[in-house]
Amino acid sequence: MDSYVSSHLQKYYKNPEKAKRDVQNLLQHYRGLQPKVETFVFNDGASKQLLCLGGTIPVHYKGSDYNIPVALWLLETHPVNAPMVFVRPTSDMRLRISKHVDHNGKVYMPYLHVWSANESDLVALVQVMIIIFGEQPPVYSVAGQPPSNPAAAYPGSLAGYPPYPTSATAYPPATPYPPYPPVNGPASTSYPSYSGGYPPYPPAPGTITSSAAYPPYPTPAGVPNAQSTGTISEDHIRASLLSAVEDKVRRRLSEIFAQAQAEIETLKKTENELRMGQSKLEDLGRRLDQEQNEVERSIASLKERNSELEDSLGKLKSQDKNFDVDEAVVTTAPIYKQLLNAYAEEAATEDAIYYLGEGLRRGVIELDVFLKNVRSLSRKQFMLRALMERCRQQAGLTI
Repeated sequence: MDSYVSSHLQKYYKNPEKAKRDVQNLLQHYRGLQPKVETFVFNDGASKQLLCLGGTIPVHYKGSDYNIPVALWLLETHPVNAPMVFVRPTSDMRLRISKHVDHNGKVYMPYLHVWSANESDLVALVQVMIIIFGEQPPVYSVAGQPPSNPAAAYPGSLAGYPPYPTSATAYPPATPYPPYPPVNGPASTSYPSYSGGYPPYPPAPGTITSSAAYPPYPTPAGVPNAQSTGTISEDHIRASLLSAVEDKVRRRLSEIFAQAQAEIETLKKTENELRMGQSKLEDLGRRLDQEQNEVERSIASLKERNSELEDSLGKLKSQDKNFDVDEAVVTTAPIYKQLLNAYAEEAATEDAIYYLGEGLRRGVIELDVFLKNVRSLSRKQFMLRALMERCRQQAGLTI
């Protein structure tokens, strides 16, 4: 990584160290990709200087290896948000539109939809692309125009690969994914979103995805070399077949391992979620038990109060019918008795004013009679309230 790219990361990216480590790890695994700072134009017309990892990735398809030209654009929030991935066909290639690649070459995958800043990285992303493109290549060569040098389309590619698949209808176009949620980045472009039913591919650093990574199958001892004798014997054919079968088995095992690892990761996440749900349910059960105990205590207290009230009511009923209400409340000091009488008289005055208003509303009394009596009662009510306030002050009661 040159100094200009490093300075651009430090200046414009929010997590420069994490982004730099992620990019360097990718370049160590896939040397066909090269980092550059290029201008990216978003859907709303805005443009940004973003880090682009352009070049080729090796893809194995139907017994042959191909270099697929791609470009990975890293947003300024990387690795919080997933990168934008595009397929860049050369002049002698054409895009094969499918559910993973649209007519602009943009790549849609489950791994991009479930991108996580702590669990996802560029190496795993490229490995998932290699697996998906190995099942359904994103490009094909133009019929009648064989590529002059397809391996040299991007720097760092491996020479000597066979031409790209020529059938544009080998895989019928599938319905594209719906849009991704908007990226919380500096621009207003949006990702596509994946809503399929199968789990995302997991990161599998170190997974071998191309037959070029395997060493040549060793010649069995005692078998003459074809170049030294000029002839190909059955032993040479058998050794070649064994080597091809071994390569195919290894590639198939790597795919099975990646799928199994994805299932394991999904099961682990499900287990963690279930454990968290179990702890929440246990806390909820404990809170419900506490609330139930409080409710039972409240019910018991209310029953006791109810029994006390029933006893008091029974005592009142058993007493003399000529019970004097004025003697029911006995004050401990004369000032308290004066305050109590003033309060009762003020409440009665307020009721009298209310019923005078009702009588005026119903037409029972005339307006002049209403005004005369209300004026008198209001004056009396004012004097009673002043007396109550004076009594409270003398008794030292809180107002």
